[in-house]
Amino acid sequence: MTVTHRDVDQLVQDALVSVRQLLRMEVAFVSEFSDGRRVFRYVDSIADGIPVRVAASDPLEDSYCLRVVDGRLPELMHDACAVPEARTIAATTAIPVGAHVSVPIRLSDGRVYGTFCCFSRSADETLNDRDVSTMRCFAEMTAKFIEEQVAEERRRRELLARYRQLLDAESFRIVYQPIVRLADASVAGYEALTRFTDDGSRPPDVRFREAAEIGMQDELELAVVRRALRSFALLPGGAYVSLNASPQTLLSGALVETLLQYPCSRLVLEITEHASVEDYAPIAQALEPLRQRGVRIAVDDAGAGYASFRHILKLRPDLIKLDTSLIRQIDTDRQCRALAAAIVRFAEEAGSSVVAEGVETPAELAVLCDLGIGLGQGYLLGRPAPIDDHLQTR
Repeated sequence: MTVTHRDVDQLVQDALVSVRQLLRMEVAFVSEFSDGRRVFRYVDSIADGIPVRVAASDPLEDSYCLRVVDGRLPELMHDACAVPEARTIAATTAIPVGAHVSVPIRLSDGRVYGTFCCFSRSADETLNDRDVSTMRCFAEMTAKFIEEQVAEERRRRELLARYRQLLDAESFRIVYQPIVRLADASVAGYEALTRFTDDGSRPPDVRFREAAEIGMQDELELAVVRRALRSFALLPGGAYVSLNASPQTLLSGALVETLLQYPCSRLVLEITEHASVEDYAPIAQALEPLRQRGVRIAVDDAGAGYASFRHILKLRPDLIKLDTSLIRQIDTDRQCRALAAAIVRFAEEAGSSVVAEGVETPAELAVLCDLGIGLGQGYLLGRPAPIDDHLQTR
């Protein structure tokens, strides 16, 4: 199970509350040592007027936390005001600090992340080694949670740097796969597909998911669309180009502005969203100016799951693309044929056209023709290639 940032925050916060209450303290916090400062990452407090707040920081050298880690202060102080080293820190008498318990938070590689601390303004002689052991247990548990978060933040930083470099260098190319009229094998259009040149080990859908994770999905999809449209003038006269974009990118507004600069009657916008959409109204509103200018809307993965059917019902696409998994078994599986036939009938009633994706065998093609499906794409009908290659084979 993946632990999210929100999960970690709640778990650590709950741990602070438990420790503070168990040890009968006023303040509990988790600090991080960062660039010579002590930063308060999590705080639980019932005391007014004590300057310990989330994201606040102070010089690490002036803190109890560093001196506990390096041994200048003990982990347990019944009354900090009675400890000479502690009295050299201004906060000891200014707050004042009475009972104080602090233990290091160590990560698995031995590094000290920071400390798990709690304190009160009054002294408490009842605290003992068992209380310190309890604090260590909570600190170890917190270290495991924080380590997952630290690893995720590191991964996110690496992805941000990688995708920024990818976009700056345009480390991708566009290939075009023919969409063919099954009745006469003529080309109706081309789907623009992305091939990343910086790392071919991960498929494009993984790359777009990673970009979405770090908030760069809009920028990447727009860059791909703009790159694909550079070759628009080279497309054969009547052929359309099908471009992929998620609802999030559509809602950004920049995609609509880009598409409206081209002959809209020869554009198809393929909505590529595999998760459920909560509110379709903004998406439909964003699509309206495109539709008014003649852009056709396509929804892919029909027959692959619930989300695609919701897209079809809510977005009223001009083109419904049958999922490859359905086509793979259409000549051998009666249920696949029945589902495809039902979608064809629905499309006829709705005024939509059907495109079969992933056509690879003559047997699949024969069944698709029998079902009355008008358009198809797949290796049997044409492989993805640079647009120049398609022009040379015409």
